[in-house]
Amino acid sequence: MSTLAAPLNIATPFTLQGSVVHLEPIRREHAESFWEATKNDLDDIFQWIPYRMKTREDFQRLVEKAFSEQERGESIVFATVERSSGKVIGSTRFMNIDRVNRRVEIGSTWIAPAWQRTAVNTEAKYLMLRHAFEVWNCFRVELKTDALNQKSRNAILRIGAKEEGTLRRHVLTWTGRMRDSVYFSILDSEWPEVKVKLETMLAPKAASKNV
Repeated sequence: MSTLAAPLNIATPFTLQGSVVHLEPIRREHAESFWEATKNDLDDIFQWIPYRMKTREDFQRLVEKAFSEQERGESIVFATVERSSGKVIGSTRFMNIDRVNRRVEIGSTWIAPAWQRTAVNTEAKYLMLRHAFEVWNCFRVELKTDALNQKSRNAILRIGAKEEGTLRRHVLTWTGRMRDSVYFSILDSEWPEVKVKLETMLAPKAASKNV
């Protein structure tokens, strides 16, 4: 089998270091950190998450599910940590990992309100995209969001992803609503341009503003 066609060789766990945040492998004690970071803003943070996030126990179940997915090789889940304070401020993951077709999805991302509309999400996406394309040599990285979540759709387009289409009645949410999901992607051939765009957004002058 040629190197180009070889399945993704993914070694875990690993940490992705940025200047604003670092993404560290999820640990079981993160369930409590996640709860503390979100307990006063649950409806705002998890409005578009299809699974229930209302109680401390929901976070414990989320973390246990993350470990199960990681053991099956389906996901790699991170805690998002602010470097200056060491505070856990969110979570994100590589998910729906397709080793044979060299494809991954970045998703299940949330950030505590105080750090929304800052450089945090942009840098986290940059770190993950760089790892996917430059370490794993992925052909494609996918992102998706609820069709009703215009804020998320705009944010995904802003980092340079291309909208591909909508999967109708795609996900049954915990409230019983059938969600339409909008899919986006970045290809390996597009990564150099996207990388420059993100690095420009994260440059000191730009990063001092809301990104």
